[in-house]
Amino acid sequence: MSSEAREWVWEHSSSRGAARLVLLSIADRVADDQCISWASLSSLAKRTRASVSTVREAVERLLLAGELEQLDDLVGPQRSTVYRLPLAAEAVAQAQREQREEAGDTAVSDEPASPAKLRPSALRRYGIRPREVPESPARVRKPAVPETGRSRRKPARQRTGHRHSDVPATGTQNRSEPDLNRRYSSGGAAITSAAEWQVDPATHTWARQQGHLDRLGEQGLQAADAKWRAHRAAHAPRAAEAWAADWRSWITREHAPSRPNLYAVPGQNTAAHGGMTRAEKHTAALLAALDEPTGTEG
Repeated sequence: MSSEAREWVWEHSSSRGAARLVLLSIADRVADDQCISWASLSSLAKRTRASVSTVREAVERLLLAGELEQLDDLVGPQRSTVYRLPLAAEAVAQAQREQREEAGDTAVSDEPASPAKLRPSALRRYGIRPREVPESPARVRKPAVPETGRSRRKPARQRTGHRHSDVPATGTQNRSEPDLNRRYSSGGAAITSAAEWQVDPATHTWARQQGHLDRLGEQGLQAADAKWRAHRAAHAPRAAEAWAADWRSWITREHAPSRPNLYAVPGQNTAAHGGMTRAEKHTAALLAALDEPTGTEG
């Protein structure tokens, strides 16, 4: 029945963003037509590639929207939380009624339109069982309508550790995404602007080994660096490795500051400049040869 539950989420759920992904992950574990599933916060965080705090907030939004119910008197495998998708269960029950009506079952009209009463005994095969000591007398826990947009239900006490050690407890959802409250992202890479980035020794060694320092000269290299920083001033902060790669690409395309003078007076400093390319040297030599006197002039 997980396929029907997932189909309902794709087609009819109003959830968005992380909440939609969390609901799809829960629907993927639906056991039968009761649309009951189980999951822990850490397992949902691992499957959705989100932080535990992001998953917790997504579950709260789904509970408030009525697209998810938390069954406190049941416990899933490895003491995981048991959920139910009530709207998906109604859709599944309605589809089953229509199929039976098409098959000619006359007893369908006497049945209620809402889903049937929960059958906990049918869930034992999936590892879902009644909790030994229920946390509350209510079977289904629904948070009260919040006054300021957030649930007033006291959050569950966090455990000392997570089942998946590689899932962050807090922070940004994507490890490559910079954390707005710190200068460093959750992955540990330094995030700086182009103006703050400095040419490291390895990049300077690269410029010398590739011949760019000889081609541009020290002053030309500094001028190219200043031009690069001016063009990158409005760019978003990046990691130092990204700035270094972009700077190298810029320096590779930069022309030497001394351009060849193809209209120089013949006989005066006709030697090719050190910054000329091979084509520019050949062109300068050809123009100089055309302007030299041959002795046949009248």
